[in-house]
Amino acid sequence: MRKPLLFSALFASLALALSGCDNAKSDTAATPAPAKQASQDGGNLIIGVTTGDPLAMNPLYASDRTTLTIMQALYAPLYSFNGDKIEWGLAESLTPSEDNLSYILKLKPNLKWQDGQAITADDVVFTFNKLLDEKQHSFFRSMFVYGGKPIQVSKVDEQTVKFTLPQVSAAFVGSLVQIYPIPQHVFASESGDMEKSTKNDAPVGSGPFKFKEYRAGQYYALTRFDDYWNGKPKLDAVTYRFAKDSNSANLALQNGEINMKMIDPQDVTRLKSSGKFDFVIYPEGRLAYMTFNQNIDSMKNKALRQAIAYAINKDELVQAAFSSLDYAQPAASILTPDTLYQTSDVEPYKYDVEKAKALLKESAAPANLKLRLAYINTNKTQESMGLYIQQQLKNIGITVELMPMDANAMSQRSLDMKNTDYELSLGGYIMGMEPDGYKSLYMSNEAYNYAHYKNPAFDALWEQGATETDKTKRAEIYKQIQQTVANDMAWYPIAYTNAVVAVDKRFAGTKEAEPKPVYMFQDLSKIYQK
Repeated sequence: MRKPLLFSALFASLALALSGCDNAKSDTAATPAPAKQASQDGGNLIIGVTTGDPLAMNPLYASDRTTLTIMQALYAPLYSFNGDKIEWGLAESLTPSEDNLSYILKLKPNLKWQDGQAITADDVVFTFNKLLDEKQHSFFRSMFVYGGKPIQVSKVDEQTVKFTLPQVSAAFVGSLVQIYPIPQHVFASESGDMEKSTKNDAPVGSGPFKFKEYRAGQYYALTRFDDYWNGKPKLDAVTYRFAKDSNSANLALQNGEINMKMIDPQDVTRLKSSGKFDFVIYPEGRLAYMTFNQNIDSMKNKALRQAIAYAINKDELVQAAFSSLDYAQPAASILTPDTLYQTSDVEPYKYDVEKAKALLKESAAPANLKLRLAYINTNKTQESMGLYIQQQLKNIGITVELMPMDANAMSQRSLDMKNTDYELSLGGYIMGMEPDGYKSLYMSNEAYNYAHYKNPAFDALWEQGATETDKTKRAEIYKQIQQTVANDMAWYPIAYTNAVVAVDKRFAGTKEAEPKPVYMFQDLSKIYQK
């Protein structure tokens, strides 16, 4: 923390409430001990990835785990939260006006893009203009539109940006943390869809490591960026190696071909017995869930959706999928426990076979009902969930066909707003502490609303929640949101999960790098080879 954040009492309290967003607590099984010797420069950290190749390597579109993980090394945020502190990234301060309708953002001096060009206010303004351009279809846009009106972003001087809000928003400070600026000089000539731009194939970022080479299905290679704002990285390079499945990736991990990997809970015991790894375990602020695809007529039936929910013993499901409750807890709400205004005081759908059968009869579903359940084929926990759900629904007369899919194919089909390839799907998300960020997953016309649930009254609640500044009233709005989902059973929350990262003992600095949801670590520049 380099300079105090200047803002009103309202937003000070908000920032403190949001403070857990990037402070993934290190509840470790074997926390990497600080190295006794001084850290040394050099070395190549190889990170195993089983979630498919990256999609568009552009911060305005990054939403899948692979792209987000690599992007964290390529790009830097304006700021992030750690514990009860703001940690400045490219910015050094954020100051609101007295009426909280505008904010002044100051960038650090002498910032550089990885091609040597200066990072200036023009880049921030350009980023937001593109983000707010409806033709660019960035899912971040909805986070900066209040009462149907977008914020306005303007340049004050080379290091200063002004944000003007159409109305006071309790969500703005928490939403801004998610934005990673992109370089104007690289994308200024791009007139089409930036998500499809060839400029994304060789990105120019602001993070600790810069692009070197990408071979689809094999690896994504980065090299050290010496002018990184937070100090020259200790490693020479970071390489993300893609594996088709967890078993082959774990074998490579044991053989020393991979040095770091997020692993499934089922693999901890075996890898721990080798003595080669330290394990960083932390709450990921993640919800594992099942979606009912309402593009398909059968899934528009509320009684059928509720019957499915009552037919599943959630405690058994979580135990079966995660091996132990040390790695996940049964979930009641679509908001995770680290999110502001989260409540578990909603319909829990406790296991009740007779009630499930009664609702199934009420739904008038055909006796030979068959549903397709899609999930990522490399995800062991999702595979276990699928098998368990298949068995449980069989008990009430519903046949479930399992559809394991490649991660990229799953992502592409999910984003098809007319998708009818399957009725049910398993997924997960990490949205952080600000509940307004969730609306890109739930509002009627959002691309990431995989349930394709449409409810104008529900949409209105999300809009109200973004702008309501009275904490009591805001809490009630988000409680109504959570209750609406539970009552309509448009999404089925399964578990709040922990992340487990295995780290080759030849590498250290993970504590300084700060464990972080999705990305594994906040700043890879701090990791070094012993």
